[in-house]
Amino acid sequence: MSESNLPEVYNRLCESLRRRREAIADRAWYERDAAGHLEELKRVSEKIVHLGSELPEPVHPQLRHFLERCSYDKALEFIESGGK
Repeated sequence: MSESNLPEVYNRLCESLRRRREAIADRAWYERDAAGHLEELKRVSEKIVHLGSELPEPVHPQLRHFLERCSYDKALEFIESGGK
């Protein structure tokens, strides 16, 4: 199942998961503005939690596990792979 076939909340969740990964990788931002960098990580992490709670039931148990354990890279890979 491609992302385009998923409910919109999955697409928004993937966008947020990617945004979090990009923010973490942005070491220049961290060095320039550690507080702003941390605030962005908090903001996007809260959005991920919120979107995770909006996923239509039933949520695949493995995806639920990744989200509950904050294994966000694994959650993104799981969604992008179509749950494989």
